[in-house]
Amino acid sequence: MPISNPRNGSCCYWSVLSIYLMLLTHGLTIIAEDQNHDILVTDDDLINHENDDPYRTAYHFQPPNNWMNGPMIYKGIYHFFYQYYPHDVVWHTEIIWGHSTSTDLINWTPQPIALSPSESYDINGCWSGSTTILPGNKPAILYTGIDNQKFQVQNLALPKNLSDPYLKEWYKVPQNPIMFGTPSTSNTINASEFRDPTTAWKLSDGKWRAIVGTQQGKRGIAVLYTSEDFIKWTLIEHPFHSAEGNGVWECPDFFPVYVGKSLGADTSVIGEEVKHVLKLSLFDTQYEYYTIGRYDIDKDIYVPDEGSVENNLGLRYDYGKFYASKSFFDDKANRRVLWGWAIPRTIVLDKSGKQLVQWPLKEVETLRENQVDLLPQVIGGGSLIEVAGITASQADVEVSFKIPETKHVEEFDPTWTNPQILCSKKGTSVKGRIGPFGLLTLASKGLEEYNAVFFRIFRAPNKYVVLMCADPSRSSLNPTTDKLSFGTFVDVDPLNEELSLRILVDHSIVESFGANGKNCITTRVYPTLAVNDKAKLYAFNYGKEDVEITKLSAWSMKKAQINLTTEKNSNVVNQNNKEDKEDL
Repeated sequence: MPISNPRNGSCCYWSVLSIYLMLLTHGLTIIAEDQNHDILVTDDDLINHENDDPYRTAYHFQPPNNWMNGPMIYKGIYHFFYQYYPHDVVWHTEIIWGHSTSTDLINWTPQPIALSPSESYDINGCWSGSTTILPGNKPAILYTGIDNQKFQVQNLALPKNLSDPYLKEWYKVPQNPIMFGTPSTSNTINASEFRDPTTAWKLSDGKWRAIVGTQQGKRGIAVLYTSEDFIKWTLIEHPFHSAEGNGVWECPDFFPVYVGKSLGADTSVIGEEVKHVLKLSLFDTQYEYYTIGRYDIDKDIYVPDEGSVENNLGLRYDYGKFYASKSFFDDKANRRVLWGWAIPRTIVLDKSGKQLVQWPLKEVETLRENQVDLLPQVIGGGSLIEVAGITASQADVEVSFKIPETKHVEEFDPTWTNPQILCSKKGTSVKGRIGPFGLLTLASKGLEEYNAVFFRIFRAPNKYVVLMCADPSRSSLNPTTDKLSFGTFVDVDPLNEELSLRILVDHSIVESFGANGKNCITTRVYPTLAVNDKAKLYAFNYGKEDVEITKLSAWSMKKAQINLTTEKNSNVVNQNNKEDKEDL
């Protein structure tokens, strides 16, 4: 059968408690906070004083103001639908679907609101969901609405004009709601915790399938629905997948990944050449986890590989502030693109088949300018080197390290099972034998403030253990800002492989990609001194042993064109064109 062409859209955020930590989807806050961090800056601050806000990002997606959610491609145009409440930065029943379009996933043009509460089934908010491309190249939105009884139900919206590549107008079908909390024999739906339908996929029986997140007690569940016409949906008696003890599953994402190929797979691809990924956002932890496994199409269930689990011992896309991500298949570039609270990333299966690898989209590199390179050199224990000549508050940095062969390596304690706790105990100021070494980003001139991203090496009985940390404990002199450390163990042999690190810095966002994208950590920091042109960048080694820098390249990053007025868009484009000509 011909492979269908599903792509997806958005995901929502259901908790108010962490709104100010968010960046991009599911109610993400990408705008800056005030210096007390009790409230966010006002609309006037964002619109009229954008250039005065040191935390406002320059090349990460953001709405014109307040908080925001998912991507797809249609007729060569990228679409980003995001959850948005334009009047305030709080949870509200009038949550809508904002909409922006792009040709490169970097520069974005605002479009009219796609969905807003209007009917009994979504009167308390148009929350998250996904898009699927139906036969005839027809996009369809499945989204969660909260109805007039405060129950969560799933609804369908379709475009009014398929000839419009910008899909400016949508309508809700009269059959809504199309999925709701009616209990089956063995698959009871909790109508108060029933949300976030995935992109649908199609098997050879001609039926569409989509999963929705829910829970029974503390058991997280992905329930499966099938449909022949995308209007009438039937709940399957058994869960698609479930796990005890981790609470409600939000924003599930289910997709295939090719084995042995660095290509993206469309959502309906089935076969021996692919494995499947199930990603879950756990409301109880505010982190998300993914497993790699097998899709049993005969039983319509997902079976994770042995050892692949959905808890703190499991794999995460990002070990920092990253939640409610969605992926979509980009048929223009034959890639799967992941988008969470960060820059869009390509996502493929590692050659080991045991984890995923992520990397910023190639298009991000079009914003690079003023390249600075450091010659290969040894950086002695206890020293640092300034990387000058770039705008350190708005930068892209790539560095590789090589460690010496030595017997003097700190012993790894087998009780150190939580890398985040280990990073908080062994931060930047704790000197080890090999490490910490890495980069100090958003650093002030006197190092009163800095955000450190580094590696530390330990020796276990049969191998070396590589710890990657993001340590914002000295990132701001403001005592009220969040300075939580993050960490992850990296599956790499440090004696036979170089340790690479790529970091995207965007004023208050620091995204770090370790070991060529095997491990990622996103942090949000709010310096008081190291802002704009006062920010500095350093390579450092605070361990006792020397470490070699084999390569370091850094670039300033241009400002992207994101949801500006027409006049501002023109100014940004003209300025970038002028700079490009000057470079020539």
